[in-house]
Amino acid sequence: MENNIEQGKQTAIVSYLTFIGTVIAIFMNNESKNTFASFHIRQSLGIFISWFALGYFVSYFDNWGVSSGFYLFIFILWIYGFVGAIQGEQKLVPIIGEFYQKLFKNL
Repeated sequence: MENNIEQGKQTAIVSYLTFIGTVIAIFMNNESKNTFASFHIRQSLGIFISWFALGYFVSYFDNWGVSSGFYLFIFILWIYGFVGAIQGEQKLVPIIGEFYQKLFKNL
């Protein structure tokens, strides 16, 4: 298991570096199908898609407090996942991590 984590760590970290990084990580993991990297790719993809999809609706509130709360929440999810990838841990992001794993199970 330790070898699996070390092999997928670079791909997992790349997946958290912008949405483009997630797409690059998907291609990096295409042939080896590392389980550690796949876990973090699903988490980061979910975070970025949530940011794009929900951010559109949050912008209609036109309220600094609502927008700040939303962006802070997304940033905390991102930090949580990114730190987990760096430390070699497969910790689900709070609240919606399990949903991301089920939604993107084919990656």
